[in-house]
Amino acid sequence: MNHTYKVLKSDLELFAAALSQARIYMVQPLNEGLIDIVDYSGAVENITPESVKINGTFFMRNQFEFRVDVKGSTG
Repeated sequence: MNHTYKVLKSDLELFAAALSQARIYMVQPLNEGLIDIVDYSGAVENITPESVKINGTFFMRNQFEFRVDVKGSTG
């Protein structure tokens, strides 16, 4: 099963996700390409230079990746 996603890094990308109410999930990079999926949360509620608030919880931008699934065509 292929899983396609986009990492939201910039304020603009996070703001667009907030406006569209996209379901965001948080990933914490570990080492050697390993990750820990922290939460399959929900929509972005607040964005600051240091953190992103999702589903009532603040996640530090320098510690987590914010991902959204990308719907692709099959073929």
